[in-house]
Amino acid sequence: MSSLVQSVDWLAIAPPTLAAVVGLVVLVADLFVGDARKAVLGWISVAGLAASALLLLPLLDGDRATFCLTGDADACSYVADRFTLVIQLLVLGGALLAALLSVTALKDADKDLPEGEYWFLLLSSAAGAALLPASRDLATLIVALEVASLPAFALVGIRRGDRKSSEAALKFFLSSVTATAVSLMGVSFVYATTGTLHLTRIADRIQHVDGQFHTLAQTGVVLTLVGFAFKTAAVPFHFWVPDTYVGAPLPIAAYLSVVGKAVGFSGLILVTVIAFPSYADVWGPALAALAALTMTVGNVGALRQRSTRAYSAVRLLAWSSVGQAGYLLVPIASAAYSKDAQKAIGSTVAYALMYAAVNLGAFAVAALVARTSPLNRISDYRGLYARNPLSALVLGFFLLCLAGLPPGIIGLFAKVTVFSAVVDAGLGWLAVVMAVNVVIALFYYLQWTTLLFRAPEGEPGTHRVPAPLTAAIALTAVLGVALSGAPQLILRFSETGLF
Repeated sequence: MSSLVQSVDWLAIAPPTLAAVVGLVVLVADLFVGDARKAVLGWISVAGLAASALLLLPLLDGDRATFCLTGDADACSYVADRFTLVIQLLVLGGALLAALLSVTALKDADKDLPEGEYWFLLLSSAAGAALLPASRDLATLIVALEVASLPAFALVGIRRGDRKSSEAALKFFLSSVTATAVSLMGVSFVYATTGTLHLTRIADRIQHVDGQFHTLAQTGVVLTLVGFAFKTAAVPFHFWVPDTYVGAPLPIAAYLSVVGKAVGFSGLILVTVIAFPSYADVWGPALAALAALTMTVGNVGALRQRSTRAYSAVRLLAWSSVGQAGYLLVPIASAAYSKDAQKAIGSTVAYALMYAAVNLGAFAVAALVARTSPLNRISDYRGLYARNPLSALVLGFFLLCLAGLPPGIIGLFAKVTVFSAVVDAGLGWLAVVMAVNVVIALFYYLQWTTLLFRAPEGEPGTHRVPAPLTAAIALTAVLGVALSGAPQLILRFSETGLF
């Protein structure tokens, strides 16, 4: 009789484990640290996330797997391959930048935000998000998705006595729970037809499902995708985004815009390309339609934002993130039709890395402006160049990256990579829809960029930039400029190694 005891590769699971352990340390330390020294909890959290990211380096020497079935070394619950490491770097790097923004936000909040709980929730969510790309069975995937999501609900509504924040958290929670319930039903259908939860085994068995269960299997495939489509903010699962971003503390909006999307699209990639490749005729057209709908609704929503409306800058970034989610879905849909699915998936990862760096940078500058203009209207950015030239130049650069215009070469490169994937897959109609949406997006990105350099209304004030905020803006700017100088690095780095 074979042993049921499994060895644990502690190095492989170290990055998400360390983030979770530091979260527990911060929660306990909060009981013993006085109010005057609460800031130290933030720096412990920043150091913990940086250390978690550094623990990815020893894993670069080869693929690792743990929690495998004793009789089948290929059926594992946790795999640290190239795809996992790239997404974990994106997640932990995004959480680290959100933590830097949070240090300043918590100081400015003046006890309106409970610090110990805040850092515990952020680290817990980051641990779940880092676990998800390594998950190779549906049970672990759903658990990781919920560990990433549940703390995020609390973070959105953590501001004391703020009705807007509480309403945003409730809307986010109810819609997410509904999407998760639908996904769990899909998982149960897949398990009923295949008798396994491991992705590699599902891929083998679902091809040979008995004819009378074929419809059940198809339904299971579609329903399983819903929870991950919700996380990517794909239309029609996007309606929570604008209100949630406005109601949440700004660093949490930045975190959701990048890490939430990374969780969603990495989950979609795993279930479609690894578990359901034989059902590409089901999920391919579905994701292509979702991509077209998502980018169109997102960009039109961003286009309709009025510059004088309260929180219009955050709302524009929210609708823009919905539009960008559409671009991220395009290569995943293309993988269903492409002869080189690995290249198509690599295009999504490359686009996600670009988007993460520049979108976090845009939110960092928005957090800076919000310190003197709490309503964060687009009109508040008028004349930013006169008040803070470097911030204006950096934000202008980030917006041009998102638009895909020089000097934001990395944004242009990422969009060309996605176009290449969709054309190679023969989806000409989707390429046309994407081209139209890129033109729509140009209008509102350029409109905001030109506003930065107009003459200010009244006397230009000065923005004092705290050190953590300076570090976040500088890190994203350096990353954006470096990748614009050598954009081929991001494509080489994003080779997934999934196959």
